[in-house]
Amino acid sequence: MPTFTAPDGTELAYHLRGEGEPLVVLPGGPMRASAYLGDLGGLTAHRRLVLLDLRGTGDSAVPADPATYRCDRQVDDVEALRAHLGQERIDVLAHSAGGSLALLYAARHPRRVSRLALITATPWALGRPATAEDRLAAARLREDEPWFAAAFPAFEAWLAGEGDPDWSAVAAFFHGRWDDTARALEAATDEQTNAEAEERFFGPGAFDPPALRTAFAAVTAPVLVLAGELDGGPRPELARLVADAFPNAEFAVQPRAGHYPWLDDPRWFAGRARAFLDGVPVAAGMPPA
Repeated sequence: MPTFTAPDGTELAYHLRGEGEPLVVLPGGPMRASAYLGDLGGLTAHRRLVLLDLRGTGDSAVPADPATYRCDRQVDDVEALRAHLGQERIDVLAHSAGGSLALLYAARHPRRVSRLALITATPWALGRPATAEDRLAAARLREDEPWFAAAFPAFEAWLAGEGDPDWSAVAAFFHGRWDDTARALEAATDEQTNAEAEERFFGPGAFDPPALRTAFAAVTAPVLVLAGELDGGPRPELARLVADAFPNAEFAVQPRAGHYPWLDDPRWFAGRARAFLDGVPVAAGMPPA
């Protein structure tokens, strides 16, 4: 297991999977170990994934200062990884909350990013979190699912902060396919997530939306924003705001996908991600080859 040292002395780990040009992968959660990402739907057949365990997660060490869990404080970790890999510029793929870290990295180090893929990433950096109304609207798209009638009241209670609802019911709304693979991913959440770090990741002061909008407008690297059709956090129209903030961005919605699109349709996801990373145009509304 390779490691490197962050600027504050914290030893960080990353995992290598697959073959090809390196692709730095930032996990979500927030603050979940990178193991849940697997092979990203078979993307390892085309790229060498460099899966970072963020500080305090997975095989990375716990920092001396817990304030460094805030996502803007971790930008230096990503830059240290780039330097450790010996890459002048890096392709970056980030999932969910990891998208916030990737956006902050691109804003601070625009010349170090060659391509940036943001997967089901909510635009926290633009001051636009997903709302309860967003999530409920997406959830109602699942009314034809056999589990919907039993799960929806638990989902409403979770969004309202009413007690501790059955997460096995709530979690179904995060997946386009609620099958054994999705259940296994959800079952591993607690053991893979640093709860203290999760609470601090989006801490006050992490984002300056007006300044970040200005910074994003100056990023020339190609950007892919990929949303899941059935995802409520973010819904596609919310995710599109991220694409609109960049001068060279493309926006894609994966059909019938939730928050983990590589599980819902691995071939579609890997094909679309590969096309972007290879700079291959994809016609609007058409599936990737």
